[in-house]
Amino acid sequence: MVDVPGPAGPLAPTEIETPGGGADETTLEPAAPRLNQGHAGVKPKSQPDSVADLGDPTLYFNRELSHLQFNVRVLEQALDEAHPLLNRLMFLLIFSSNLDEFFEIRVAGLKHQVALGDETTGADGRLPRQLLAEISQVVHEQVDRQYQILNEVLIPALEAQRLRFRRRNEWTEAQQAWIRAFFESEIVPVISPIGLDPSHPFPRLVNKSLNFIVELEGKDAFGRKGGLAILPAPRSLPRVIALPGELCEADFQEFVFLSSMIHAHAAEVFPGMTVRGCYQFRLTRNADLSMDPEEVSDLASALRGELLARRYGSGVRLEVADNCPEELAAFLLKQFELEQSDLYRVNGPVNLTRMISALGDLERPDLRYRPFTPGLPKALRKKASLFEAIAGSDILLHHPFQAFSPVEDLLREAARDPNVLAIKQTLYRTGADSAIVNALVEAASNGKEVTVVIELRARFDEADNLALASRLQEAGAIVIYGVMAYKTHAKMMHIVRRERGKLRHYAHLGTGNYHARTARLYTDYSLLTANAALCADVHKVFQQLSGMGRAQHIDRLLHAPFTLHERLVAMIEREAEHARRGRRAQLIIKCNSLTEPKLIQALYRASQAGVECELIIRGMCCLRPGVPGVSENIRVRSIIGRFLEHTRVFHFHNDGKEETWCSSADFMARNMFHRVETAFPLLDRKQAERVRKDLETYLVDNCQSWLLQPDGRYLKQQPGNSAPISAQETLLYAYATKV
Repeated sequence: MVDVPGPAGPLAPTEIETPGGGADETTLEPAAPRLNQGHAGVKPKSQPDSVADLGDPTLYFNRELSHLQFNVRVLEQALDEAHPLLNRLMFLLIFSSNLDEFFEIRVAGLKHQVALGDETTGADGRLPRQLLAEISQVVHEQVDRQYQILNEVLIPALEAQRLRFRRRNEWTEAQQAWIRAFFESEIVPVISPIGLDPSHPFPRLVNKSLNFIVELEGKDAFGRKGGLAILPAPRSLPRVIALPGELCEADFQEFVFLSSMIHAHAAEVFPGMTVRGCYQFRLTRNADLSMDPEEVSDLASALRGELLARRYGSGVRLEVADNCPEELAAFLLKQFELEQSDLYRVNGPVNLTRMISALGDLERPDLRYRPFTPGLPKALRKKASLFEAIAGSDILLHHPFQAFSPVEDLLREAARDPNVLAIKQTLYRTGADSAIVNALVEAASNGKEVTVVIELRARFDEADNLALASRLQEAGAIVIYGVMAYKTHAKMMHIVRRERGKLRHYAHLGTGNYHARTARLYTDYSLLTANAALCADVHKVFQQLSGMGRAQHIDRLLHAPFTLHERLVAMIEREAEHARRGRRAQLIIKCNSLTEPKLIQALYRASQAGVECELIIRGMCCLRPGVPGVSENIRVRSIIGRFLEHTRVFHFHNDGKEETWCSSADFMARNMFHRVETAFPLLDRKQAERVRKDLETYLVDNCQSWLLQPDGRYLKQQPGNSAPISAQETLLYAYATKV
């Protein structure tokens, strides 16, 4: 295996041993997967809160650069031999997918700012043009590194496991013959070359589509002189094609890229012409949807129009083969109105994201994570009826370690139960083929009052959600698109059931989407409850979404955009006040992103007061930890592993009267002020204690944990002489069905 150097500068991931003096040493006992952290040393308040200017731009990391750092940590997993080989390849491909969205949304937004002359900055003070330059530098370094990892590490490692990607110069005669026949029968009938001349201007190419620019010599059938042509690869064909077993070396599975097939036979698409060069390229376009709430009278119709426009938004990035001549690259940049800094030369396929689907067809379980069966709580194993189980006590599920199926089963049972009168549900991302939607359709067909709040603007799921809305409406459900200016991101279900002549309410509240597939890949909490106060609050939130009227008093839930931000700041400040009074003070925040300045400043003030602040932030983090006098009592870690960390949990010691909240919201301005979100308390003491121990398990992880440094680097923690502890593996052992 070759040594692939990391990037230079502040984005360089560095592996270190876990420093001493932090968490107590913990030995992982197979029979006791619960792990607890001892009290970390907290530095007392060193100076008055007013001394430091908490608005100082140097106290904030840039949001976009922090987002890139997360992607770098994902790419690092491709080099981590603790992961199975095919999962390492998947991490490398996910890096490409993440970058695609980063350019489609974040870079596109910055370019739009520059075009408008808008110099609005974030808390870090970077101007949009300056930030674009920094992004370009970082991404160029990381993309070069990505292809180096692919070509020099993963492809050789795959070949050692009898999985081979054949390059054109490696095809045997038999393979060449088969590929030629495949090209003529499967590709030629659906490919459409486009010559460039005065009557054939440069075509509008679909966002992220694979294309070739071809240099031609000679004259065509109409006497036109050769020049340039564009050859779009058929989007209906897979980007990786498996060769027949009889053409492969013994015990090998072999594959070729569609791009290699087209490149090898480009001359056949232009008969009588000489192909001087053929070079693949791909354009990434602005894919953000923008709708003025005051201009939209029908959200669904407006969204359908925007989805068509998304495929042809303005260009933001051009990827070309690394052997593409400078003059052709310059020609493409001019066509797409891009600058040299927007050009990315790659040593391999320009569309690596499309390889993800090919991995699913590989039958090599020895090169993947071992499958597992999600567990079920005892309460659900004992009771035949979910309503009976939930009425007995709240049920807390931790996905994917515990099954998501009880959520689906509850809705399915409700759809068929003659005593159920009404069901209300929010849907953000739920999947095109969803058991949740099937149950809602069945319930509506059975005459129950079904109301579904579908967020049509869930990014990149808009088309699926439009289709779901139509299907539910046809079944007789009431479909609501939420509030135009606020995305409905809360995860809620409400069921009304007649029991013994009275109405009883049941609810589900979660941190993740109603999506069975992602529930096997993302960590999330689900609460199934019949608590009267919680259910009443859920009912009130649904009333606000479906009707019109002033915000009602909500007793137990925190609710964005109304109370969530204010109460979180207050709870952080309460912890700071405990510290000022000399009491033990600690908070643990786990979420996907931390970018909202007022919440960051509240955490800074808590640190100044002496609060032990443990932050588990998977992705973007604009808070700078470890700054003397400001954030020396704050530690920030990111967990990157087999599962995507998605739980949002807020734990406050509160002078021994501990509070633990789960939420659909991240610590971001959009979640606090521009979305409908909920945070729900864990009222059952044992469940709250269980979640606190889950959090502490993450705090002692020394296998998949990256610690954010004051200079912006993330340092990967290593076991050193201690026992290796993976939080995800520990939780999997604790909750999943033992096999």
